[in-house]
Amino acid sequence: MNGMDAKTPAQRRRRYNAKGKLIISRLSLHEQVVNQLRDMIISGVLPTGEKIRFNELAEELQVSLTPLREAMKVLAGEQLVELMPNRGARVAPITVEGTRELFEVIAGIEALAAEYAATRITDEQLAELEEIQETMRGHHERGEKAPYFELNREIHDKIVEYAGNDILETIRSQLARRAERARFISVESGAHRIEAMQDHDDLMQALRDHDPKAAHEIWRRHLLSSGEETCRILKDWEAQRAQAEG
Repeated sequence: MNGMDAKTPAQRRRRYNAKGKLIISRLSLHEQVVNQLRDMIISGVLPTGEKIRFNELAEELQVSLTPLREAMKVLAGEQLVELMPNRGARVAPITVEGTRELFEVIAGIEALAAEYAATRITDEQLAELEEIQETMRGHHERGEKAPYFELNREIHDKIVEYAGNDILETIRSQLARRAERARFISVESGAHRIEAMQDHDDLMQALRDHDPKAAHEIWRRHLLSSGEETCRILKDWEAQRAQAEG
């Protein structure tokens, strides 16, 4: 398949925690297939706009077509896949305008979460975030983009969790998968990762200080910057594609 590495399907399905220990999956087959396909879309293994070849993918993942088709329905609900009547499915395109609008919204939601977390976070939760942050820093310094992204995602999720607002968490979850796809694109930029690490450091200080205003401003700036960087990369891709086609 286009973009696939040399690892076996079983190796690619293995997930490891920040300390390098194997995570034993207790998810159902359906959930595992959904998660695997979602990760393949987010990471670009299944490129934007590509038609999904069900038979090849089923063989690659070593599953039947039934759980694969059911997984596509879930991913279509997350707007990561487009189902085309009588023509199968394709990976949903990611556009500059759609990305800009998405980050305008999610920046506001996650900034509000950071604001609430600054007043509600416990010492234990803060210590957990600091440990994840330092592990992520090591991956950043070694240029290890995949584990860096995984821990970056975990920090964003925990900030929302520590906000202690179920309605906010529910609304954010509806957009999170689409935002992760765009965030992964921005990770390609080394300069942006340096800026992002500084934002994370600034947020940690705001959380230590229990400063909701600073936490809100830092996290909103961070998300908007990620959106801007993603849009810049997408514009470059569009220009390169237009030049190739011209």
